[in-house]
Amino acid sequence: MKALQTLASLLVGGCLCGTVASCMAADAGPPPGGQPPGPPPEAIAACNGKAEGAQASFTGRRGETVSGTCQKIGQALAVRPAGMPAPPPASAPAR
Repeated sequence: MKALQTLASLLVGGCLCGTVASCMAADAGPPPGGQPPGPPPEAIAACNGKAEGAQASFTGRRGETVSGTCQKIGQALAVRPAGMPAPPPASAPAR
């Protein structure tokens, strides 16, 4: 019985460690040498037909209203939320 309890403890502990590791990896950002994800489709659609610098807003994934300015992000014109820091210059060295 003791061996069964030890095995169960190891399995539960292993599952928890795997879950924590996968959550940490998901929040770690882009893979080394990879590009960060582009703007969400909603941010691009909000700037459709607008000029760079125009004000726009869209409904975020959690139902919140996201307001900002249409800016060129990668190859797309998309809403850059107000208060969001500017991206690094394209010529910045990779880390």
